[in-house]
Amino acid sequence: MNTRLQTQTAEKGPVSVIAGPWPSYASFRSLPERERWVLYGSAKAYREALEDQGLIMAEGYDDFVRRVTRELEL
Repeated sequence: MNTRLQTQTAEKGPVSVIAGPWPSYASFRSLPERERWVLYGSAKAYREALEDQGLIMAEGYDDFVRRVTRELEL
């Protein structure tokens, strides 16, 4: 399964779009709340790092936040 799609922008040329599958954080629900918040921060930082490298996520940011907070029960 190809998880990267190629697209183009006028400014940057070819851009990789990450279409998933997305990592699940549901298995971390049993951790203390503070540790789940740390994982949430790490997930956001990892996504930002990928975007800083020019990758585009097919999952919108708001959808990403909703999914991760739901999976971590935050």
